[in-house]
Amino acid sequence: MSDPARAFLLLSASNVFMTFAWYGHLRLRQLPLWLAVLGSWGIAFFEYCLMVPANRIGHRALSAYQLKIMQEAITLIVFVAFATFVLRESFQTKYLVSFGLIFAAVFVAFRP
Repeated sequence: MSDPARAFLLLSASNVFMTFAWYGHLRLRQLPLWLAVLGSWGIAFFEYCLMVPANRIGHRALSAYQLKIMQEAITLIVFVAFATFVLRESFQTKYLVSFGLIFAAVFVAFRP
């Protein structure tokens, strides 16, 4: 498997952890804020365990700019699934247009 593909898979997995760390507590509003913060930090540990190797591996073949843009695109995909299925928020056309513009940036960044 190529380094960019490995980086993509690791970044995808890390973003699942990141999304739960950043937004998962919104489903648990009854938790005290301090407990939500500690729980989020605990989840974020696993995100970092995947994100750091992803960036190290990816930087062998990609620029740091390309890695960051790839990570942001992955974040959006993971977040849309999370917001739709976990938070049960509706997806609106304006979000589709916004994300389309961001993915256009990804296309531009990865052009030769």
